[in-house]
Amino acid sequence: MHSTLAVLTWLTDPWQEALTRRALLEVVLLGVAGGALGCWLLFFNLAYSAESLAHALLPGLVGAALLGLPLLLGGAAGLLVGAVAVAVAGRIDGLDRDTAVAVVVTGLFGLGVLLALSPESPAGLQGLLFGDVLGVSDSDLLLAAGLVAVVLAALWVLHDRLLVVGFDRLSAAGLGVRPLAVDVALLVLLAVALLVAVQGLGNLLVVAVLMAPASAARLVTRRMGPMLLVSGLIAVLAGTGGLYLSYYAGTAAGASIAGMLVAVYVILALGGGLVRAVVPRDRALAQPSA
Repeated sequence: MHSTLAVLTWLTDPWQEALTRRALLEVVLLGVAGGALGCWLLFFNLAYSAESLAHALLPGLVGAALLGLPLLLGGAAGLLVGAVAVAVAGRIDGLDRDTAVAVVVTGLFGLGVLLALSPESPAGLQGLLFGDVLGVSDSDLLLAAGLVAVVLAALWVLHDRLLVVGFDRLSAAGLGVRPLAVDVALLVLLAVALLVAVQGLGNLLVVAVLMAPASAARLVTRRMGPMLLVSGLIAVLAGTGGLYLSYYAGTAAGASIAGMLVAVYVILALGGGLVRAVVPRDRALAQPSA
């Protein structure tokens, strides 16, 4: 009886304060949205694009905070400047597109870091970089709830089109699906997710929430339906585990969540490797005899 009470106390203590309950709700909401969206980003090989866009909007966020403007406005401006800069850099002779993206994103991210970590910056501005999930406001939660609704509804509507383009882009037009429209829709969802999530999770953590759960889920299943469910579940459970770690170990909440997300991926990767090493491939794929 005493041990059971101790376990219950251990499980419930972190949620006695309102700030940790809001942090948990933020993690759950963004985990559901990011877990689902991340699967399609991986399917379309847009993992690098997600990281690039997240870094490119940082100067806009910091600039908006310094000027007292809405962060959404600053983030949107950062994305616009980043897109224009990449387009211009990609037209330079002798510079391929991937190199142009790397140069622009690195430059913008470095500028944002310099602004955020400058001694002249107001207190708390570093949260845009490293996140402050324990400091989310009611407006952040409303934005996160809206993001979940928009992302899940859009992915449900686009599900068949995303599958068609992802599996056979060249034949998609013959099936009545325009690949460009699907690509644009997915990138718009990514931009919206980054603009909303970065305010509560920070510029660095938001990429982990988008990509780590989906990468871990892909180790478990290759079917898109189950992968979406597993990815969201991993994001929520690992995020909750990160908050427990932060509470009891006294570590930074954002870093703890990111660490738990990566840990789940490593455990699943090592576990899958162990199974493949123990069970020969031909034996694993063998069908039972009648």
